[in-house]
Amino acid sequence: MSSTIVRSFTRTPFRKAVQLRRGGGGHEGYNLPTGYLFGEKPLAPGAKRVKEDWEGMYIWGFMGSMAVGTAFLYYKPDTNVHTWAYREAKARLEARGENVEYQPEDKQ
Repeated sequence: MSSTIVRSFTRTPFRKAVQLRRGGGGHEGYNLPTGYLFGEKPLAPGAKRVKEDWEGMYIWGFMGSMAVGTAFLYYKPDTNVHTWAYREAKARLEARGENVEYQPEDKQ
């Protein structure tokens, strides 16, 4: 297999070999710009836009997933190492019978 590839490069100029290996078609690869947003022409005054079938499902699905994601983030458990260390230290101090709350001293 490798010998056929080497032969193809040695028999033909490099530029032509690369063009053959690409195998490009002769068509436009994108829709030409029309100047309208999303390819929709402006509506006549007083006319109402007709939604496509997928638009309602997309909006409700997107907003619903955002609401569920927000609720999950709001109620997610606190897994911060600093919070764990604070709770652990507080529990150990209370087990020893020491005062956990900070009491500032009066300097009078």
